[in-house]
Amino acid sequence: MRIVFFGTPGFAAKNLSFLHEKGINIISVVSAPDKPKGRGKKIISTDVKLKSNELNIEVKTPSSLKDENFITELRSLEADLFVVVAFRMLPKEVWTIPKMGTINLHTSLLPNYRGAAPINRVLINGERETGITTFFIDEKIDCGDIIQQEKVVLTKNTTAAQLHNILMNKGSKLLYSSIKNIENKTISPIIQNQDLAVKNASKLSKELTKIDWTKDSVEIHNLIRGLSPVLNKDKTLKDVAICPSSWFVLKNEEGKEMRVKLLLSRHSSETNVSGTLESDQKTYLKVNLNKGSIYIEKLQVAGKNAMNISQFLSGNKVNDKWTVS
Repeated sequence: MRIVFFGTPGFAAKNLSFLHEKGINIISVVSAPDKPKGRGKKIISTDVKLKSNELNIEVKTPSSLKDENFITELRSLEADLFVVVAFRMLPKEVWTIPKMGTINLHTSLLPNYRGAAPINRVLINGERETGITTFFIDEKIDCGDIIQQEKVVLTKNTTAAQLHNILMNKGSKLLYSSIKNIENKTISPIIQNQDLAVKNASKLSKELTKIDWTKDSVEIHNLIRGLSPVLNKDKTLKDVAICPSSWFVLKNEEGKEMRVKLLLSRHSSETNVSGTLESDQKTYLKVNLNKGSIYIEKLQVAGKNAMNISQFLSGNKVNDKWTVS
């Protein structure tokens, strides 16, 4: 079976690499064009393009997916199946080309959490499970017939970075399984029940990332972990699109304000006077709220490196005159 793979970020690059290792016949790859990035505006290729070059697979980077020359090139490949992972919306002129259809990997249990940010939204909403879905692309976004799904159980402390990697690894295997089942004609696609599509995964906004300390402590904790780049004690996921981090303003007794990214928190049902800060000056910093409290465990002050709370407190003597907003 001849396959064309469409993708852009590291998540998709991992899937591409896995499929290649499994012997899937990927004859060409489509990714986004190179673009300037960072302060130096250095021209950077996508992770998928870099991985394709490493695997010696031809890469196409059209500026427009509706370009007639690009579509002609796609048709000339005579692919049996298109596979899409973390890519922009395909026009009908493209996804209707292969005779076996075009499939997509989505990081939620469809039909719930259709949209751009399912990894973040399930955590922000405090869901206890999510999953991964393969489905056939049709004219409506994330609404095509389901091929396969796999559930993933979430804890109260799962971060966006952790969930990203879990779904990336599980997604690679599910995608491989779906492709083989399509090839062997052993699939029975399931029509999505539109009545079950009660929650969406709308794109993240800058306004969302600002912590509102008047909200419920569980809601705040879910927002923090739903935007968190923390994978473990020593490692973070460097993908701002998936893990932009929540933030707040910390003001000391002299009125100096610090813009702080809150990378990792711990929730407690215990609290004290709402709006106050507590600290032993060494190991913990706690924000008391109306219902429960938030322990700040990892943070990053603007212009500085990320640090755990002990490192922060060694250089900042927080007292009850400090405030958060």
